[in-house]
Amino acid sequence: MKDSIQPRLYSCYRCRNLVSCHDDIISKSFQASNGRAFLFSHAMNIIVGHKEDRQMITGLHTVADVYCSDCGELLGWKYERAYEESQKYKEGKFVLEKFKIVKENW
Repeated sequence: MKDSIQPRLYSCYRCRNLVSCHDDIISKSFQASNGRAFLFSHAMNIIVGHKEDRQMITGLHTVADVYCSDCGELLGWKYERAYEESQKYKEGKFVLEKFKIVKENW
């Protein structure tokens, strides 16, 4: 029997709840307050918090913090709206802080 190829995933570092797929990474060059972060096109098993306007490095954005749906750990944020035209590609995307996620199936 052949080994089936499993997708490379990321999970919450605290409880190992799956939160995203490696194939959904758009960029690995994002900066969060505590270090590097990844921009994902999709996230799963998360809770999206309240929207608020935040001044970020790249300008004003409407964002919502995202939490692990199992343990409630703050993992990053979701871009709801970008006010600068050059930042519109971020809308609807998720930023997960690198130190808050761990690799699965690597």
